[in-house]
Amino acid sequence: MSAAKKLYVIGIGPGSTEMMSRKAFTILKEVEVIVAYKSYLKLITEIISDQQDIYQSGMGAEKERVTKAIESALNGKSTAIISSGDAGVYGMAGPVLELVDKRNLDLEVEVVPGITAANAAAAVLGAPLMHDYAVISLSDILTPWELIVKRLKAAAEADLITVLYNPRSSRRKKQLRIAREIYLEHRAQDTPVGIVRNINREGEKTIISDLKNLPLKKVDMLSTLVIGNSQTYVADDKIITPRGYNL
Repeated sequence: MSAAKKLYVIGIGPGSTEMMSRKAFTILKEVEVIVAYKSYLKLITEIISDQQDIYQSGMGAEKERVTKAIESALNGKSTAIISSGDAGVYGMAGPVLELVDKRNLDLEVEVVPGITAANAAAAVLGAPLMHDYAVISLSDILTPWELIVKRLKAAAEADLITVLYNPRSSRRKKQLRIAREIYLEHRAQDTPVGIVRNINREGEKTIISDLKNLPLKKVDMLSTLVIGNSQTYVADDKIITPRGYNL
């Protein structure tokens, strides 16, 4: 076996390559192997070439992708495994580092950051994340729903601006409704809520609503949702959370 090369875990950002870091762009053009979830691979087709080896798989095959990327790097091939947004936020950085540690492998791993869905959505909406905020995924596939509820209650009570990932799917509809009910116990009904679907991709759509009138049925897995704190307001179709400056 030849000497292992570095394994890159890359966040490709929210969608288009123009929102990707220069470092991520350069690495993805130069590595010999790219490992990716098939839907994310479509976002970087303009970067990859016929000379690169591509390994792709579907949802639920995260362990297989991580194993493939590690094996490729250990076999001496420069390798990148990608995540949308930032690889360290609900992405592949954790599983890669966990498996390298668990197997006690002599492999250098570099995590290359990317723009998260939270930050990309905030930019589209205006400036909703100007104060302390929490990011919570409503998916209970890997986290017990009881724990998610506990975190929602804590963030709502603490008046944290909250970004919700994976807010609603075709089979998982009640979670967002319950989340709204939790926040209505601690926030005013007119608290601004921003929804951005397909951030920085074709068909991007933005909705600015409030807790009382949150259009649940218009939210899906391609949506990122931002709930303001007690100071957040809307002006000129932009959501703004004051930082506290004397302006």
